[in-house]
Amino acid sequence: MIALLTHPGSPDALEELRELQSDAIAIGKQLLVLSATSEDDLESAFASMAQHRVRVLLIGQDPFLFQAGGQLVALAAKHRIPAIYGNSELAAAGALISYGASVPDAWRLAGNYAGRILKGAHPANLPVVQPTKFDLVINLNTAKALGLMIPPTLLARADEVIE
Repeated sequence: MIALLTHPGSPDALEELRELQSDAIAIGKQLLVLSATSEDDLESAFASMAQHRVRVLLIGQDPFLFQAGGQLVALAAKHRIPAIYGNSELAAAGALISYGASVPDAWRLAGNYAGRILKGAHPANLPVVQPTKFDLVINLNTAKALGLMIPPTLLARADEVIE
């Protein structure tokens, strides 16, 4: 079983859910959807995952879940649930895998925008840009602690491997 932990107030929650439900069906897996709006919800969500014998957890993209990253990493380790996050900082903190927009690239884009504004560009006239660079980070220490073997082909694709 695959679990998705989401924040119901997130503007991306419904789209994430639709895509993951479709993907889970395509690979013949069940998707357990859990929502959290507070730190207490996180504890009960992980207890529910343990009861349902979740094999992997996907963390939704939301500021609340991003802020709770340290607690999520600790709970995933405590319950021995492999988890995939959207921000690379959490892989360094003990997350198994992170895959998401490159933080350095986002800062570079922000700097470019700030420079354009300081040179007189009106913010409303600047184009909206989407991330184009994504980073895959794998923490082999966490994989070892969970008794998981990461396929060499996945390791070869990683932008960073933490050993």
